[in-house]
Amino acid sequence: MKTTLEKRDGKMVATLIGELDTAAAIDVEKALQPLYESKGVDVVIDCEKLEYIASSGLRILLSILKKTKAGGSKVTLLNVNDEIRTVFELTGFISLFDFA
Repeated sequence: MKTTLEKRDGKMVATLIGELDTAAAIDVEKALQPLYESKGVDVVIDCEKLEYIASSGLRILLSILKKTKAGGSKVTLLNVNDEIRTVFELTGFISLFDFA
């Protein structure tokens, strides 16, 4: 699993590449730690190359959503493929996130 983080167009953009499974979750959470503190800066999570997401990955995204919304930021999931979108639908998370 590869995770990159950059500031682009005034937003924090995280790119997730590979499988966000339980084994990768600890490293991904550490890599995305700056998103937890992005008060007033919108967050975009690019999932174009995300192949799989486990419940531990969903927990990370939900934590980011809660922390950033509390700080006045918006979280958008970008380029979510059909398989990942189905996971969000089945878990009820589809209504929590903005998708683009």
